[in-house]
Amino acid sequence: MEKRVILAFVLSFIVLVGWSLLFGPEKKETVKKGEITGKEAQEQVSKTIEPQDATPPRDLAPPVPSEMPRKESRGLISREDEKEIEIDTPLYKVVFTNTGPTIRSFRLKKYRQSTDPNSDLIELVSIKEGMGDFLLIDFDSQLTPQNKKITYQVNEKKILLGQESSPKDLVFRAVNSGGVSINQVFRFYPDQYKIDLKVEVLNESREAVKGAFTADLRAFPPEGKKSYYSYVGLVLLLDDELKEIKTKKVSEENVVKGQVDWLAYEDDFFISAIIPEGQVRGIFKGRLLPSGLLEGFYRPPAISISPSQSVSTVYTLYFGPRDMGILKQLGRKLDRAISFGWTDIIAKPLLYILRFFNQYIHNYGISIILLTILIKIVFWPLTHKSYKSMGEMKKLQPRIAKMREKYKDNKEQMNKEMMALYKTYKVNPMGGCLPMVIQIPVFFALFRILGNAIELRHAPFALWINDLSAPDRLFSFPFQIPFMSPPYGIPVLTLLMGASMFVQQKMTPTPGDPTQAKIMMFLPLIFTFMFINFPSGLVLYWLINNILSIGQQYRIQQRSA
Repeated sequence: MEKRVILAFVLSFIVLVGWSLLFGPEKKETVKKGEITGKEAQEQVSKTIEPQDATPPRDLAPPVPSEMPRKESRGLISREDEKEIEIDTPLYKVVFTNTGPTIRSFRLKKYRQSTDPNSDLIELVSIKEGMGDFLLIDFDSQLTPQNKKITYQVNEKKILLGQESSPKDLVFRAVNSGGVSINQVFRFYPDQYKIDLKVEVLNESREAVKGAFTADLRAFPPEGKKSYYSYVGLVLLLDDELKEIKTKKVSEENVVKGQVDWLAYEDDFFISAIIPEGQVRGIFKGRLLPSGLLEGFYRPPAISISPSQSVSTVYTLYFGPRDMGILKQLGRKLDRAISFGWTDIIAKPLLYILRFFNQYIHNYGISIILLTILIKIVFWPLTHKSYKSMGEMKKLQPRIAKMREKYKDNKEQMNKEMMALYKTYKVNPMGGCLPMVIQIPVFFALFRILGNAIELRHAPFALWINDLSAPDRLFSFPFQIPFMSPPYGIPVLTLLMGASMFVQQKMTPTPGDPTQAKIMMFLPLIFTFMFINFPSGLVLYWLINNILSIGQQYRIQQRSA
């Protein structure tokens, strides 16, 4: 009976891992779906904000000068009017255009496409010219974003920031056809990924103007199979709850409303986020455009600006790695974007410990080994009890075999005799299974961390393992290997892990049922097949855990002998 329980547990474990590998982790549907009625939309537009709520501190930008040149035409501009401005900092290179204004390119200097030091820098702007804007923040009186853009005048042609430079501003100024002056000031820092943005609107017309500050963010999701380690797509923090906006059908819209702390597009390792100022409720619309673009559009309540009155709002922009330490330091709850699903409560403490080890060792491979040892120490009493229980069960195997033979035609009597035997020798048939069940959440937490943490991306360990977030491959084959993801090579670490499982299996008492015994002996091969495409960091953890378990099991067997 106890072997059947263990077998059922192991097979269930294989199904869980296989499901995660093929289909991705199940995620709770958190998006409030449904269309906003025309009446509700009108109520959102008709709301006004008190001046103290709508006007944040003005220390970021100079006031809009009255002599600012006017651009009377609002609409698509000709290429002759377009100007590109480059900003170069120690962390990134960004190219702005004065049409919008918007960002045409955003490359991260510390992250490359591959482990090759000569490979291209990571580019966060995945959309091409003519397909829309990556980022567009504007003041608009319409409920939905428009394709029309303003031509802005800009104060700089190029900004270069050194490591010791002070923050510098890039100022865009324009006046639309309605007599509304718009002033956008971007502030860049040499040592931070964040960009401060202040948008100031001055009503120079003779009538009150009603409108709202809007933020539009677009990105192309990756082609092919989506990540099974993390969510990829639009996400926001709405009413202090993380929301994943899932849009699978073209032109399908997911509309939610509430207090939006931030909105973002994220993938496995990087995030592009817009963080509005203040505690203001608004509307967020996520949709999939026919071109394949994902668009997230945010609009707070409308405001009314009297003639000669100015109103401003402030945003914090973040374009960079999904690094928990950096996001935590930034504040504004953006670190909540790093979520490991139902394992979050376990995964984040483990990630903090992994980062702590690496501060002193500067090698995430060795840090994973130390983390594995620490986990093994924590679970030592449980695994000790498990192996001791299996040792006692091994001693009873001859008697259990005789009972199976004696009562093979009377299973009810056989079960009674076995339970009496367990009671006599004070053996718990489930004692060897419970510790493994308790450790399963830890494994899945590490599964999510080691496949999703930016810290392990392109992190080298030793010898041929130069990326702990990718499968280990020794050499490179010019031909494909069935069931193996590229690159194709020898998965040495995975084969060693399978061998360690085989040794561990040989040390474990065999089931009395020959069929079960054969299935259990196939488990190392099954696990080797499953782990062949797993990140090498996860395989390293499993290998070290097996080696430690073999040593612990050998020690218990020697004492029992």
